Amino acid sequence: MPAAIPPITGVRAPSITGFGTTFGYLWWYGFHLPRVRERDVYYSRLEAERAAQRG
Repeated sequence: MPAAIPPITGVRAPSITGFGTTFGYLWWYGFHLPRVRERDVYYSRLEAERAAQRG
């Protein structure tokens, strides 16, 4: 069964995959993880405030 999309071959293949990997890392470490940490801190603080109100 032939592939739906042929594999990337030729001279440009390494530069294209390196480009995507680089921007994937930039997005993951530069955007995603900081937002997740910020969200976790927010909900931890909210939970602590609610626990303090309960007693």
